[in-house]
Amino acid sequence: MDRRDTLKTLLIGSVAGGAVSGTMLVGCQTEEAVKEALGVGIGRTPFERERDANLMKEEFLTVAELGVVATLCDIILPPSDSAGGASDAQVPDFINFIAKDIPDLKIPIRGGVAWMNNESLTRFGKGFTDITNAQQIEIVEDIAYPDTASEVMKPGVNFFNRMRGLTLTGYYTTKIGLDDLGYVGNRPNAWDGVPQDVLDKHGMSYEKEWLAKCVDQEQRNVKAEWDEQGNLLT
Repeated sequence: MDRRDTLKTLLIGSVAGGAVSGTMLVGCQTEEAVKEALGVGIGRTPFERERDANLMKEEFLTVAELGVVATLCDIILPPSDSAGGASDAQVPDFINFIAKDIPDLKIPIRGGVAWMNNESLTRFGKGFTDITNAQQIEIVEDIAYPDTASEVMKPGVNFFNRMRGLTLTGYYTTKIGLDDLGYVGNRPNAWDGVPQDVLDKHGMSYEKEWLAKCVDQEQRNVKAEWDEQGNLLT
């Protein structure tokens, strides 16, 4: 099982679902994409519309900081033959927006970015986005596994855990991510009524007239009609 499949399993198991709460979880990039994704103006109260507008105007992560976030997101969820990676799904901008939406995330995210750069400078003399991919992976390997990470790596471990959850949340709430999961949403299904063995167990049965009208699959698209006394006609 590769990393993407492992992350899918974690998501389906509801691990990523708890990564962020109290907000609508949608990946986004531009201000217009954010507005579309969040349904700004659709069913929003005046207070919510004003708050959305203020969040759009607010600046948080710098271009350099977003570069670190994007690099880390793409290490967590790189592109595959069948789907784009985290940056293709605009996950870095989702994380930037969520940090504005949930201010308690600002210090952990900005502090984590600073930690990554400092660790990179200490090891390789360059910032995280300026070192090679192999060097980036070396750092990530030391913080991606909490059970085996050293005590000195704990700040990085905590940051990576947060980023992993945010990356999965951002990615798998976009069309790219949902298509990668194969999720098609709720779809109508044919229903053949209560199974006969269950009916027999409880001494129940369908009236033939109702059975023909309500369970006949050839009639499933026919709209029911009732008379004034509440009797089913068709």
